[in-house]
Amino acid sequence: MDDNAPTNTSYKLTRSAGGLWEQLQVYWQKRWFRIASYALAAMLAFYLLLWALVLRTMPDAEALVEYQSPLPTVVRDIDGEPFHSYARERRVQLEYADFPPMLIRAYLSAEDKNFFQHGGIDYVGILVAIYDNLTSTGRSRGASTITQQVAKNLLLTNEYSYTRKIKEAILAYRIENALTKQQILSLYMNEIALGRQAFGVEAASQAYFGKSADELQLHEMAFLAALPKAPEKYSRAKYESDAIARRNWILGEMVSNGWVSRAKADEARAMPLGLIPRQAQQFKNDGGYFAEEVRRLLIEQFGETAEKGPYSVYAGGLWVRSSLHPEFQELTTKALRDGLLRYHGGRGWTKPIATIPMDDGKWQSRLASSNIGISYSNWRIAVALRKRGSGAEIGFADGDTGVLNAAPVALKAGDIIAVAPLGGRAFQLRTVPEVGGGMVVQNPVNGRVLAMQGGFDSRISSFNRATQAQRQPGSTIKPFVYATALENGMTPASIIVDGPYCVWQGASLGQKCFRNFSGGGAGPQTMRWGLEQSRNLMTVRAANDSGMENVTNTFRAVSIGDYPPYLSYALGAGDTTVLKMTNAYSMLVNHGRELKPTLIDFVQSRNGKVIWPKDWKACQGCNMKDWDGKPMPRFKPAGKQVLDPVTSYQVVHMLEGVVQRGTATILRDLDRPLFGKTGTTNGPTNVWFVGGSPNLVAGVYLGFDQPRNMGGYAQGGSIAAPIFKQFARQAYVGMPKLPFTAPEGVRLVRIDRKTGKRVYGAWPDDDPKGAVIWEAFAAETEPKRSIRQDELEKRGDKPKKKATTTDAASGAGGSGQNSGASANQRDQEFMTKEGGIY
Repeated sequence: MDDNAPTNTSYKLTRSAGGLWEQLQVYWQKRWFRIASYALAAMLAFYLLLWALVLRTMPDAEALVEYQSPLPTVVRDIDGEPFHSYARERRVQLEYADFPPMLIRAYLSAEDKNFFQHGGIDYVGILVAIYDNLTSTGRSRGASTITQQVAKNLLLTNEYSYTRKIKEAILAYRIENALTKQQILSLYMNEIALGRQAFGVEAASQAYFGKSADELQLHEMAFLAALPKAPEKYSRAKYESDAIARRNWILGEMVSNGWVSRAKADEARAMPLGLIPRQAQQFKNDGGYFAEEVRRLLIEQFGETAEKGPYSVYAGGLWVRSSLHPEFQELTTKALRDGLLRYHGGRGWTKPIATIPMDDGKWQSRLASSNIGISYSNWRIAVALRKRGSGAEIGFADGDTGVLNAAPVALKAGDIIAVAPLGGRAFQLRTVPEVGGGMVVQNPVNGRVLAMQGGFDSRISSFNRATQAQRQPGSTIKPFVYATALENGMTPASIIVDGPYCVWQGASLGQKCFRNFSGGGAGPQTMRWGLEQSRNLMTVRAANDSGMENVTNTFRAVSIGDYPPYLSYALGAGDTTVLKMTNAYSMLVNHGRELKPTLIDFVQSRNGKVIWPKDWKACQGCNMKDWDGKPMPRFKPAGKQVLDPVTSYQVVHMLEGVVQRGTATILRDLDRPLFGKTGTTNGPTNVWFVGGSPNLVAGVYLGFDQPRNMGGYAQGGSIAAPIFKQFARQAYVGMPKLPFTAPEGVRLVRIDRKTGKRVYGAWPDDDPKGAVIWEAFAAETEPKRSIRQDELEKRGDKPKKKATTTDAASGAGGSGQNSGASANQRDQEFMTKEGGIY
């Protein structure tokens, strides 16, 4: 064949479909491959379904590593002792080492005896539970381990479904890998709900037995271990037999597990439950208004619930160091209550404290849930059940009943009242005063509020009249009017006319005429006399001469209030609070330096770290046992200067005269340096006293919540000042009698109290109403004119004569030279006594 001859052969290029696909087709013909493929597809579909239904929404078990139990906030007083807590649930967190070993064994016997052996899931128990649930129509049965219960309680919900059980199982496995057995058990025993609003074994121990977990006996431990199954049921008296049966079963399990001897178990079985009545957490009731004010401040700073952040008031577990002085708080509470009762006097019962429904017979639970209480004397809160003759049958929150003698006609069933025991089942009605009031005690050096009482009892009325009641301060505002006058050229010896004073307020308001509280006028008098005697006309003249804009600026500077520049505000027509007035007087003692009233010293997290205030620093070495020879800590003055220091001291010095010979002479027999000012508003509707000493300032207010006339006899000096006196008589026991210190620039000069003229040749004596007194002046403002001793004697005053010296050797006495030397000697003695005259 010719090699060059053409051929009709053709070639076609094709892409091969062989390789993996052909290989799969080959394998697909094999039965085992098809079964494996179907199984893999089913597993993938199952996983996708599991992810969509379960895993996609399942929480992370790693979150439990950093889990913080929601804990209540505890408030401590100035000595570090707890006096209040903010909690909606009972919670106390313990470390694993703090749990009694026998208590742990009781819970393991009741809930999960193989806890330390399994990996988080009891597979046999789950299969049994599934079978029982499929063959029954009742509530699903659980076979949860303690690890699964932790997963459910902390990471899941309480719904009853197989989906939740699957989530429990998966999370339990993950938890076991993330935490140790001890950590898991600690979470469980701190978080388990055990009834009576108690979470965790320590809180439950306090709620049911009134003792700590480490003080529990065996039968009590077994009862607590019985509670997880039905906490609300087993804690009720009508299910006592069921609770005992469950408790005894747990004791038997402990014997079977070899964790307790049969003899001890039998001894525990013979014991009664021994539960104490349900009761609130035990703290002293004093300081309720103080604690509520602290709570409000904490909520503003950190939020109320866990959603607001890690340091919330009701979940953050904060430790709050407050400035509450427990002794002063007790004295403040008693003094104000006694003052309210004195004013109430013989007035009869007017109305109940509150009223609850009585139609369904649930009066006891309603009375208990009302949270109304009282801690005065031996008084108790009761509810009227029914009238009985001239008396009535009454009931108490603990279920006890009694008989009220001589019930008022207006009393009806459901009225909540205060009663006092007479003996046996007999009680007598007591009246909580309708008049309200508030009192604040403050340290004038640093502004710390040491005590606060805002009414008769915070559990009767939560309205805090010390911080929330906006009231006219009346004459207690006058010192700041005179402070403005001093800063605008006047002195304590300036003469101001106490006489008729009218001003034209414009065509719409017409002419306004002012008057003194007692009417009339005394003519020209010194500024000191006007403040001591609380003369309205002199105050208005001083305000007008100084400029009301300047006066209201002073009010604003000391944080009393922001008022328009009308003369009536110089007499206390603007609203303010007891706390603001007390703080303003503290600024006077603090030489005019600004103070912010504080109730909280610092706030610590649950781990002890100070989180507020942010710039807080510990005082290094302040608590050292022995002095190390280094300089003592020196603190710089805080706050800006809002009043001139000399002016502040001059006002305080004049206010000392209010106590010695003015409207607050009722305090004179306390026999220590005191300053203060009374106040009475038009009506009178409010009565006040604010004042104190160099180391303690207090303010008191009384008045009705809906302002009305208190009676023509009501005055600050007769009603409010005695309340301060009752407090001070005991509060000052053991305190040194410190004088008010004069700042640099003050000159103390002898003057005639009536005319304000400078005095030579006579000295102040111990008579409060003596003619000659020491007066405080700024440099170069002391009076130049003088009054002679013979003029004082002619006027009828008998001042203490100048000191004389007698030279026994020469027999000389009374010479001009010796008299001058004697006067100079007395000046030196006074300067030494007072620490110098500036």
